[in-house]
Amino acid sequence: MKVVIAAAGTAGHINPGLAIAKKIQEEQKDSKIIFIGTTRGLENDLVPRAGYELKTIDAYGLSKKISIDNIKKMIKTLKGFGEAKKLLKEINPDIVIGTGGYICGATISAAHRLKIPTILHESNAFPGKAVKMLAKKTDTILVSFKDAMGRIKHAKKIVYTGTPVKIKKQNYTEEQKEKMIKKVGLNKQMPIALVFGGSQGARRINQAIMEMIKSELNENYQMIWATGPKQYDIVKEELENENKNINHIKNMKILPYIYNMEEIMNIVDVIVARSGAMTITEIANLGKPSILVPLPNVSHDHQLYNAKVLQNVGAADIILDNELTGKKLNENIEKIVLDKDKCKSMGEKALTVATDDVENKIYAQIVETIREQQKHD
Repeated sequence: MKVVIAAAGTAGHINPGLAIAKKIQEEQKDSKIIFIGTTRGLENDLVPRAGYELKTIDAYGLSKKISIDNIKKMIKTLKGFGEAKKLLKEINPDIVIGTGGYICGATISAAHRLKIPTILHESNAFPGKAVKMLAKKTDTILVSFKDAMGRIKHAKKIVYTGTPVKIKKQNYTEEQKEKMIKKVGLNKQMPIALVFGGSQGARRINQAIMEMIKSELNENYQMIWATGPKQYDIVKEELENENKNINHIKNMKILPYIYNMEEIMNIVDVIVARSGAMTITEIANLGKPSILVPLPNVSHDHQLYNAKVLQNVGAADIILDNELTGKKLNENIEKIVLDKDKCKSMGEKALTVATDDVENKIYAQIVETIREQQKHD
């Protein structure tokens, strides 16, 4: 099988593409997989690191505002369509798969023009502009959340598959959990909240945690806080100004980044995070209660819609970014972790929106989409 995967920008777009590539190669070892991205996004690091070839074209998000900058971007994006068409003619793939980013517009449109079968994977509960615009041109649209299905009009075929994620539920023994908790520098006697804001951190969440530290609010539970690498030194300096040592904060372990995230997410009692599609999927699959702070000012408030997937089944509390304070966050954490029945119930409800067998479902759709095209040829 010869496959082109269009993915660009953030890890939330690229990692599902990499997971799909890995599954294809597991099923068909002689498959050739080429990624198409831009020169600007994380794909330039993640794709070669995973061992795949990356080709780049020009592609930008287009704003409705008329400006010189937008006109330039429009011209470059139109040029990108031509570049994508040329690349696809050279590669001659059996299928083109888009997993997110501006790159999908040019690549899927070019594939449609060349009569190459296409699949789009939409990770968010509220589909982005690219998916809505490309719905008529795409053979199969795969969605992460059932909520997204009714929000895509004029699609030929929509299938609910979920999003492939690396983090899965692990049934650690009490002894294993105790060892992991001890390794972090905490103890098993008190509940643990995990706080993170994505790979780069989240300034607003970090500010709320700083408020909690200054007021010594987390007396009744422990916390593992990943600040994000770029914000760790800022946090460290701010704590030093308060005569506090970042390595000796009561009931707390502060890290720039968590490399063993699967272990940590499995052993904590509640998760506090932004509500990107992959984070929501991971929380659901792990069956963990959560407090979600959607990133504001993103396309169609899609992080808020993602968060509501868990809130609607009673598995998560939502605190809006502009309403987040240390006091409010502490109250929400205590309300969950100090009530064992509530904690357990919210976790069980999260599991009701979990998706199983995701990679197999996606692979089955890839095979079927290619087969359908072959019938018409």
